[in-house]
Amino acid sequence: MGLDTPVAIARLVIGGLLLFVGGLALVRGSTTLARTLGISPLVIGLTVLAYGTSAPEMAVSTEAAVGHLTPVALGNVIGACAANISLVLGITALIRPQVVEARIIRREAPALLLSVVAIPVTLYDGVITRTEGMIMVGCAVAFTIVTLTVSAFGGRDDLGATGAQTALADRRNEGSRILALVLSAIGVFLIVAGSEQFVGGATRLAGEWGISERMLGLTIVALGTSAPELVTSVLAAFKGEQRLTTGTVIGSNLLNVFLVLGLVAYLNPVRVNERMHPVDAIGLGALTVLAVVFMRGSRLVTRAEGAILVAAYLGFLVAAGLL
Repeated sequence: MGLDTPVAIARLVIGGLLLFVGGLALVRGSTTLARTLGISPLVIGLTVLAYGTSAPEMAVSTEAAVGHLTPVALGNVIGACAANISLVLGITALIRPQVVEARIIRREAPALLLSVVAIPVTLYDGVITRTEGMIMVGCAVAFTIVTLTVSAFGGRDDLGATGAQTALADRRNEGSRILALVLSAIGVFLIVAGSEQFVGGATRLAGEWGISERMLGLTIVALGTSAPELVTSVLAAFKGEQRLTTGTVIGSNLLNVFLVLGLVAYLNPVRVNERMHPVDAIGLGALTVLAVVFMRGSRLVTRAEGAILVAAYLGFLVAAGLL
């Protein structure tokens, strides 16, 4: 026990630094891609950033599934989604009120609510089967294709107005795109490596403290794997890229449920007891509905609403620990 705690703390610090540098690289790379490819920051957040920042959840949850630790995998997905939609969105709103595009209210918000409903529906009989897992992965693929297709048609309309000018800008920015792709790839790599160190250190500390598998996944592991979303969104908020933040949070939650949880169920069907999904899934649903209500209002998540989201997340953790 003597050396375990210092080693765990060292891994936490190293992981945090890697997450910060990786998040910065990913934000810079993705925003450059958004500008040079003519894709809106919202779409970049929903796709590139969402996939990149969901990579830690994917790695940790699939590893847990292979090791037959499905409570950790399920707790990680639910806890990470709860942290994204309340803690991450709340903290970034405290830094700078978050702009919400109208299209999020029309299309992404309903898809987000559907993903939250999918958890208790698939767990109604106490198990997420391989077939249900495959359907969930299909939903993630369909969402990505629809998002990119709608963006492509929107870009084509813009190109019709200034086609020659845009084509010239594309050739001129070819080098910038390559650099942006390299920077984004480095960012994703550092984020995954940093999350591995962070979660490894946190798990070792949790072992000493005697935390259950469910609460380990719901709290420490979830916070560790959500760190990329938090770092990326905070940096985007400081840089004035609020649309990246909203897109990243929504896209990451959709992928966490449909892609990560779906893949976990395909690898090893997720079985839980009756106590687990009402407490955790209903709490996640309440946080998601609260966030959507704030986004629907003035299409601006204010600092006051951000503070409410952070407080709601803390209440969710207390309720999960007590019930």
